[in-house]
Amino acid sequence: MTKRNFLLLFLLVYAATISAQLVITPGTQLYMSGNTQLTLQNIDLVNNSNGGLVAGNGTVSFTGNASSNISGSQPVQFYKLEINKTSGSSVLLQRAIDVTQQVSFVNGFLNLNNFDVNLGTTGTLNGEQETSRIIGSNGGQVLFSTVLNTPVAVNPANLGAIISSAQNLGAVIVRRGHRSQINNYGQGNTVLRYFDILPVNNNNLNATLRFQYFDGELNGLTESTLVLWRSADNLHWTNEGSTSKNSTINYVEKTGIASFSRWTLSSLNNPLPVAFVLFNIKCEGGKVVLNWKTAQEQNSSHYIIERSTDGLNWTMIGSLPAAGNSNIERSYLFTDNNPLQKSYYRIAQYDINGRVGYTAIQRLSCNVMDALSIWPNPFHEKVFINVSVSNGSQAVIKVFDNKGALIKIQNNPLLPGSNQLTVDMKNQPNGMYQLTIEWDNGQIKRTTKVIKQ
Repeated sequence: MTKRNFLLLFLLVYAATISAQLVITPGTQLYMSGNTQLTLQNIDLVNNSNGGLVAGNGTVSFTGNASSNISGSQPVQFYKLEINKTSGSSVLLQRAIDVTQQVSFVNGFLNLNNFDVNLGTTGTLNGEQETSRIIGSNGGQVLFSTVLNTPVAVNPANLGAIISSAQNLGAVIVRRGHRSQINNYGQGNTVLRYFDILPVNNNNLNATLRFQYFDGELNGLTESTLVLWRSADNLHWTNEGSTSKNSTINYVEKTGIASFSRWTLSSLNNPLPVAFVLFNIKCEGGKVVLNWKTAQEQNSSHYIIERSTDGLNWTMIGSLPAAGNSNIERSYLFTDNNPLQKSYYRIAQYDINGRVGYTAIQRLSCNVMDALSIWPNPFHEKVFINVSVSNGSQAVIKVFDNKGALIKIQNNPLLPGSNQLTVDMKNQPNGMYQLTIEWDNGQIKRTTKVIKQ
């Protein structure tokens, strides 16, 4: 470690004891030599330097009784990541991360919060249990790539999708998510787990899939009625039934599978009434204004506005009636008249049967400066853009292919505060793209390269 980096580490650790953040600033690096363990007790990790964390063979352990965040403008790559939070606390992702060896669970949760954990070809999950595991009902996935040739009860990366087949599947991408699935009519709800299994050879597999789950992922469904459902496009679903199941050790299994795609568990379709298209927060005159929009609603009852100081433990601060049934865009507004200095917000939507769905979690920052983050990269179907602006304006997003041809353009309104935008690229081929976003009447322009896999 150079003298400069040693001094930086000292200053960062000293600063963390005061602000509860370990910040790696641009142009600096934090080296972990050998199998060093870096313990962050009730401390956030913020990486704003390209290659700022050099993990070596070390372990970064998040401990303590309060939730922590992983954030920053630059990628974060761990060798070993340990979640060891007490009192039901969690580690909340504010950006995508890579883990090359393993994610170990001792206590507490790792909340994807609409971001990905990429395990590459060598990473794995270790020690997941009911009280300590990955969650992420508002989006995000755990990604793993491997080769499966005549697999026998293989559980890639210990994700919980156990695969057998007499055929060579070749290279396989496995993705695990925790968002309830819906059909193309905006209906249906599932357990809070699904798997994308995408092999190169995907015909006449005669395969077996054992789908594992936790009780905490049942999402209000009756465990004894669970069957496997399959979708080729993530919208149209087929009930595949089950060959066997066990509600004691939590799995549903199906044999004779010809091909793989997206799989989840559910019983008969149940209404999932709301599709959120916007959730924005801003500071205004010492108050916090929350605005959200829905594209459609079915059997929706009401909204609960929730606030948290740690992103895990939530308190109700208000409620609003929902539309019930609607096929048009609707807007909602709520003002927190007594905001805390630092807070998280989310909206909980309840249907008439008591089921609940949530928006993404937004973190309040009243000292808003124009900022931009784009994730995940690489991506699979969609690119998410988070833009924080001081003043409302129009965003223009342009996507160019690797030959420089403009293939997509879209316009999105930006409200003061934090805005999350989505660029749908599922119909585009794999490869590299250039994404440009302009706002503030073209005065601010950012360009970045993204890769579709």
